[in-house]
Amino acid sequence: MLELDGVGFGYSPRDWVFRGVSFRVPPGTATAVLGPNGSGKTTLVRCAAGLLDPQEGTVRLSESAGYVPQAHGSAFAYRALDMVLMGRARHVGVFRTPGSSDHEAALEAMERVGAAGLRDRRFPTLSGGEQQLILIARAIAAGSPVLVLDEPATGLDLKNQARVLTLLRELMADGMALLLSTHHPDHALHLADRVVLLGRSGVRTGSAAELLTDAQLSALYGVRVSTVAYSDDGDGFPSSTPRRTIVVHYGS
Repeated sequence: MLELDGVGFGYSPRDWVFRGVSFRVPPGTATAVLGPNGSGKTTLVRCAAGLLDPQEGTVRLSESAGYVPQAHGSAFAYRALDMVLMGRARHVGVFRTPGSSDHEAALEAMERVGAAGLRDRRFPTLSGGEQQLILIARAIAAGSPVLVLDEPATGLDLKNQARVLTLLRELMADGMALLLSTHHPDHALHLADRVVLLGRSGVRTGSAAELLTDAQLSALYGVRVSTVAYSDDGDGFPSSTPRRTIVVHYGS
């Protein structure tokens, strides 16, 4: 369980990034944070993951969260397996090295994300999609029931976006609580139960059905946005489940 209560972060008393952010992420659900560039999405998820201390409010975690940053490569040529093993740090004592159980957990996490074949590859040599899968595996290996992701689809092609979103839905089905920031409202439509909108007019939180509307998204991004309903009975969803996607009206 992850819960934020009245959380605010700022660089000075007159320079708040956001204030009064409150929401819960129960097990088996996903909450998506959306907003234009500079609205504070990364700052908010870093506060939620315990990497930044908010200036006001409270963040409650049942235990430490697994955190997935944006994939930007690495200056160190670690093997992919070693990158995933870093997620086991809290399970390894001071001045100890990872043991057999840590290696087993890391390999299981790599298998889970479909990246077991990359174990001996050097992280900087991997594609953006492969790096993202390794970072997710590292967070899974930590063994936390809460996963916080910062822009998990950034820089990925359509195939790898679909691969990551499918994996996240599987983790939700297993009872994991997910919080993610995203620049893709259609990803939030596909994945999230609830959303947090960070915009110039303040913060809004609510159900995805309530807030991912034409009017709300158009106001959030300052461009005309439409949600379009469609049907697709071949993707594992019940045929009665309504599906929507996003259309941006460029130049209008």
